[in-house]
Amino acid sequence: MTLTCRKATEQDIDTLYDIIQGYAEKGIMLPRTREMLTAQLETFVVAEVGGQLVGCGSNTQLGPDLVEIRSLGVTEGYKGLGIGKSIVNLLIEEARKLGIPKIMALTYEVAFFEKIGFTVVQKEIFPEKVWRDCIHCKKQHCCDEIAVLKRLD
Repeated sequence: MTLTCRKATEQDIDTLYDIIQGYAEKGIMLPRTREMLTAQLETFVVAEVGGQLVGCGSNTQLGPDLVEIRSLGVTEGYKGLGIGKSIVNLLIEEARKLGIPKIMALTYEVAFFEKIGFTVVQKEIFPEKVWRDCIHCKKQHCCDEIAVLKRLD
């Protein structure tokens, strides 16, 4: 298997949409419209196997010292092969290039993040996230996602 991780391009938008929509339909990822993906394209990275896009993720800057990993997903049949880890490692590298010392995610896959050096933390330590996104979420008062954090400094 030849895996390539790279920055997303406009040609990737439909596949990004399909991957994210598959997770959103299961209630484990927030949906994104094609318009949102186009507007946020520079924040996305993708993974390809044999020229086929099989995974994605993005970094969203929440403050001067914090980014959030969002829309992290791998298509069925490619899970468990290290593709998600490769995507996260590229996102971590992108955050380091920007000089951002902390990277976080809200997830249901705690063990995955712990294996790559993240630790579980309380969501409330991220007021940037709470006031920016959580106030608009339908799960705001019954959120079951777990916050994880990795310090890059």
